[in-house]
Amino acid sequence: MSASPAKRHIKRGGLNPGGWYWMLYLLPALLIYALFMAWPLLSSIQLSLYTGNQANRSFVGFDNFRKLFTPGEVSTRYWGAFGHTWVFFAVHMGVQNVLGILFATMLTNRTMKGRVFYQTVIFLPTTFAVLVTGYLWKLLLNPLWSKAALNPLGLGVLARPWLGEAGTALLAVSLVSCWQWLGIPTMMFVAALRNISEDLLEAADIEGCNSFQAFWHIKLPLVRPVAGMVAILTFVSNFNAFDAVYALETVNGGPNYATDLIGTLFYRVGIAGQHPVGIPDQGLGAAIAVITFIVLAIFVIPTLRLTQSKGDI
Repeated sequence: MSASPAKRHIKRGGLNPGGWYWMLYLLPALLIYALFMAWPLLSSIQLSLYTGNQANRSFVGFDNFRKLFTPGEVSTRYWGAFGHTWVFFAVHMGVQNVLGILFATMLTNRTMKGRVFYQTVIFLPTTFAVLVTGYLWKLLLNPLWSKAALNPLGLGVLARPWLGEAGTALLAVSLVSCWQWLGIPTMMFVAALRNISEDLLEAADIEGCNSFQAFWHIKLPLVRPVAGMVAILTFVSNFNAFDAVYALETVNGGPNYATDLIGTLFYRVGIAGQHPVGIPDQGLGAAIAVITFIVLAIFVIPTLRLTQSKGDI
């Protein structure tokens, strides 16, 4: 009796790379992707063509998308939240991620004392519940509480309702979010910087490079793939942000929608059914989700191509 094809491949010194059986190893991952990624996306696209809730739904074609792109109450709220989300992302990129790579550079400096302590302090806020963080910062940013602590330091001018003024609320919420999640990009950059060869840095030192030159011309180019991944994770998480605004300003994005993000608008429109639509409109919420997915794809794909390619030092 002749041996099976799989056994013949094994007898020849290993599995044949051209065999079909390797697809069996990919099958669980493909099933998980189809169940939790592809199916929800296709369902959202289909749902965006309808209006109303599950009990009373009717086909409207692209009318939900038209509401988002033509003048009206829905369009005003959507584009306001869209712009606020970009500001939210810009603050995270300029504050959280820049501080993350700077702190990572200091934490990987062998001459620095107390590195483990500082690393713990930076990462600790990420372990806090968002609601707890929001409650604590609402107290700290309340002028009734902060004035007593700031006046003796001569900083009483900072005791103002940062979360209660439309001009400062979004910046305050963004900075609180940066403070809480700063530890994640910092640890990612620490891991990347520790993988840089010490021989390369020693050779640069022998050639007369100072610390800034070594960082700018050696360390930064080598951590570019990690920087790209950090930017992508920041972008995706910011365009899905909900909890930070909910903890500090409620889902209405107050004051006067100044902190309204795509995530809070989607919740109000498609789930909670609050203003501006009055009742849940799952079709309009799905349209918001589809546009958000397209925006994410437009940003993520080029960023991956730019940052994951090999670069010269």
